Amino acid sequence: MYYRAVAEDVLPFIYRAIGSKHLPDSNIRFLHFDSHPDLLIPVNMPADTVFDKEALFGELSIENWIMPAVYAGHFSHVIWLHPTWAQQIREGKHHFLVGKDISTTTIRVTSTDYYFLSDGLFVPEDQLENQKPLQLDVIMVEPYKLCSNQDDGDSVSSTKKPRLALGGGESTVAADGDSCSEGHRGDAVTPRSDSCSGSQQSQGTASTGEILGMLKTGDAFVLDIDLDFFSVKNPFKEMFTQDEYKILQELYQFKKPDSNLTEEDLVDVVDARTHQLEDLEAIFADLCDGDSEETVRKWASNPGMESLVPLVQSLTSRMEVPDYEMVHQAGLTCDYSELPHHISTEEEIEYLIQSVYSLLKSLPKPTLVTIARSSLDDYCPPEQVDIIQGKVLDVLGSLYGTLETHLVYSEESPPC
Repeated sequence: MYYRAVAEDVLPFIYRAIGSKHLPDSNIRFLHFDSHPDLLIPVNMPADTVFDKEALFGELSIENWIMPAVYAGHFSHVIWLHPTWAQQIREGKHHFLVGKDISTTTIRVTSTDYYFLSDGLFVPEDQLENQKPLQLDVIMVEPYKLCSNQDDGDSVSSTKKPRLALGGGESTVAADGDSCSEGHRGDAVTPRSDSCSGSQQSQGTASTGEILGMLKTGDAFVLDIDLDFFSVKNPFKEMFTQDEYKILQELYQFKKPDSNLTEEDLVDVVDARTHQLEDLEAIFADLCDGDSEETVRKWASNPGMESLVPLVQSLTSRMEVPDYEMVHQAGLTCDYSELPHHISTEEEIEYLIQSVYSLLKSLPKPTLVTIARSSLDDYCPPEQVDIIQGKVLDVLGSLYGTLETHLVYSEESPPC
């Protein structure tokens, strides 16, 4: 069973498969190929919304559609496989809790990775109810060319194994045991606490055998492929000038906290970040109602907001009516790192296709396959998406035979 959709529209099809009993309602393993984790949470959404699927679907967007399914009890293990240019969460094993914050009734997590801290999503374990444990494995998939010992003129063999990096600072290991180039370690803060829910396990290496083991412990396996895994744009870099984008980075920056902070310290970090983002949301909401010089200077008089003046001046000089809601959305992507931006060459796409093929060849057939084009929102370059899609469909067809294919596109826009 196979569906194609934009990212946040994937979840309704997973729910439909659960409702039709093609998928169980719990203990699902979710294998996610993407340049983005998509593991954030709708910040102000009441946790109980997950039990009203129509209301839930209306709350989701491209970056936050997976974790509500974790809180609902459907996904117990997420494996994020990412290309070399995507480094939002450090490689390795992450075990933490997802639950309802008793003070805000929203979904929150006990993970201390910067990815969650920068969005204000961390809370201590004793502040969560209806807790769901999540195992998150973050694995970097390197293209064949990068790790093979072939000469440039050699052809790529589909029988060779891809290199999978599951360890920071370790050398990555191929499925056949050959060593490869050094992996990358992302950042996280580990509180001075022995609570297993917030701890990050020691780093290691991954092989197709280990991924196979991860999948076998679940009751079902969903394969999700976002086509921007193979080539990705940061659309905001084209939407704004370099100076405007730099100002957004300054306004929305997240100052990484020191290592080995206590839980109490981390709560303070999250509180400060939450207030920062709430203030910025209020500023740009006010500008939506009118960006007079008086309004701009009122907000710019606040500490750290001085650069608001040149930002608005630049926007109004080249736009008749700036979209300040979009400006805020762009700013939210500017925290401790930029969105990944790597427009791949044909050759790079082909090498990644070969890596994905080789990995999937070693794994069991998934119960459900979902694919997101991500071209309408410009994350996957529109001029490349059909080529990538064709290659991915060829891989799936060669591995799984004839597919029951459902093509789902935006009703408002034609397919790119």
